[in-house]
Amino acid sequence: MNTEEWQLSEMLRRVTPEPPRRVTVEDVAFRLANQAGRRGLGVRRGGQRRPRLRRGPGSGLSGWNRTWTPVLAAASVFVVAGASAAIAVALTSHNGSTSSGSVVNSAPPSASASSAAPSQQPTSVKPTSTVFPPVPVANGMWGAELINRQTFTQDSLVGGAHSLYAIAPGYLDRIDPVTGEVVNETYYNAPVPNPPVITGSTVWLVSSYGGGSVVLHGYDGKTLAQVASVTVPVSGQVSGNAQGVLTSGSGGYLYVAAGNGVAVVNPATQQVIKQISVSAGPVTSLAVSPDGARLYVGAVPSAPSAPSSSFELLTYDPATGAQLGSSAMADIGSAGGNLIATSGGVWGTVGVGMSEWVWFAPNADLTRMVRVSQGAGAGLDSVPSFSGGTVWIGGSHTLECADPATGRERASAAIPTDGGVVEYFGSVTVTAGRAYAYYQDQRSQQSGVVTLTPPAACSG
Repeated sequence: MNTEEWQLSEMLRRVTPEPPRRVTVEDVAFRLANQAGRRGLGVRRGGQRRPRLRRGPGSGLSGWNRTWTPVLAAASVFVVAGASAAIAVALTSHNGSTSSGSVVNSAPPSASASSAAPSQQPTSVKPTSTVFPPVPVANGMWGAELINRQTFTQDSLVGGAHSLYAIAPGYLDRIDPVTGEVVNETYYNAPVPNPPVITGSTVWLVSSYGGGSVVLHGYDGKTLAQVASVTVPVSGQVSGNAQGVLTSGSGGYLYVAAGNGVAVVNPATQQVIKQISVSAGPVTSLAVSPDGARLYVGAVPSAPSAPSSSFELLTYDPATGAQLGSSAMADIGSAGGNLIATSGGVWGTVGVGMSEWVWFAPNADLTRMVRVSQGAGAGLDSVPSFSGGTVWIGGSHTLECADPATGRERASAAIPTDGGVVEYFGSVTVTAGRAYAYYQDQRSQQSGVVTLTPPAACSG
């Protein structure tokens, strides 16, 4: 899924009305507690309340055009009316768990790349949320239990030393992995699909991606107060198919896809220390090998002689910037992206929607590439993640763990459906020896973080 398609998908999710649902006693209790607990959120200086995004089944996105204003206004009226009427409307969920969040007014103002310093405006808030006991997911695989009832962006859940982080509609959230409680959050709107990147005690995000520069923001891993900002110059133009443009490597350095090159950033000094020129077209995605010896770059060739719908995977020495190899595949239908690197090679995605699938290229050789998943469909993603020494591939069909050295499947489980409607498990991450994933049930409009107990085979 390219950047424009991802943005359109997010817009459609935001303006599409939700179907009516039955509100149980547990739903009412959760909503009242959640609203009461979060009354202290988003207070402007001077005592005015900052409007809060609706945590519905979608994900936030900045850069709304003014032409969308009437549509959003109408949608907000519908949502408020729907929330009032929902008490009397019946629709049964097979899970029997609480609904996925509360209805609120509107989105917070988004910050531009040239916004004022953190000390001049509030950048983080500390929610006071109610903790609920874990709820087993009906027919869920690997002992899945819902510990959090928030909506997050797919493929944005990552684990730190003692915390989980995820991108919510208009926010970056820090989550207690034991209770599922959102303990801190800060305002954030994602310009491109990219999970948070953790280096040391700082969480890094892409704040702006376009034009002649890329802007990165760093947040304190505990308080989520903004502590750093780095502007990265761009060579040429950034890719319109960007998916996974920020990662970290050996020494904690950050690697950023910056048009026709890769910029290396030292987070300690907040300076660009190196720029690596890429021989192909604009960089769509990148990854660094676990030992830090290889930088892998995905690009769509821009040369007139290049085949249409082709994707090139290039290998560089991050220390010298020298190109070490390249391979390509043609007629893929959509640019590849979401690269991750393991000891055995490179993983990534190609295609859109039902046609999106995950591939593995041994030793970064696309001529030996093998397909390891099928498309999720229904507006859902199937993106690989590497955590706890294992590669995880989710979606709406199966949840798999794979060997990072060989690419072979270690274990797999079918993802259940709710009354014939697909459910989603993805963005698997391992923290303190426990596996977590992001879960969505589209029929009952349930979502949140789940704990998993994968089979021993997943650990190798």
